[in-house]
Amino acid sequence: MLIDTHCHLDLPPLIDQLDQLLAEARAVEISKWIVPAVHPDGWQQISELSVQHPALRPAYGIHPLHAATATTEQLQQLRVLAPTAVAIGEIGMDASYGNLDKQEALFREQLRIARLHQLPVLIHCRKAIGRTLTILREEQADQIGGIMHAFSGSLESAHEFIKLGFVISLSAALTRSTAVRPALLAGQLPLNQLVLETDAPDLPPSGHQGCFNRPAWLHETACKLAAIKGTIITEIARQTTATAQRVIPKL
Repeated sequence: MLIDTHCHLDLPPLIDQLDQLLAEARAVEISKWIVPAVHPDGWQQISELSVQHPALRPAYGIHPLHAATATTEQLQQLRVLAPTAVAIGEIGMDASYGNLDKQEALFREQLRIARLHQLPVLIHCRKAIGRTLTILREEQADQIGGIMHAFSGSLESAHEFIKLGFVISLSAALTRSTAVRPALLAGQLPLNQLVLETDAPDLPPSGHQGCFNRPAWLHETACKLAAIKGTIITEIARQTTATAQRVIPKL
């Protein structure tokens, strides 16, 4: 059974047809989903969904997009919620948003909360690989590890994150002929350092551009990875699931 390590099932249009979408996904052997938060306003709904659907596993965090408006009260709320989560996320650095100093301060605080509760982290990193690596090292993130979400960096930078106890998550970008780096990562990294995700409703696979991404389409990314590795999809499922469970023990 496959695990989707990053799926925003709390967001529209997914939340509006959740039962149907989960049934579709289960029909292609997808059994579990990590649902990461992007803003404190979504924490309660994710918590409720995880109670209603035990296969949906909650992660709480504040996305770098919202760094400028994050408050100390929200961080205190995160400290309270953390023990009920499987990870802290989605957190990180994104140079395309600006406010890098505020992003860094928020990122460091959330890493400290994760370390306090010994929870892995789900890292969003775009155009900020060097700074992200520095922060992770300084905050001793190797003590908790986690997942590099929808990673599109170089093979060399992937190895640096792996040294810190992180694994690399492949999204449906892998299915696109123009996505050179994901294919290189898929080919060069061992399966025990790879996990899979949809990032639904974003990042639909090749052939589905213009549509919202669906949980069932994780199967297409898994098939592409199987083709690259020269193996069968059941082996991809076995190994990526074991990797996800290793790095996120509460899954």
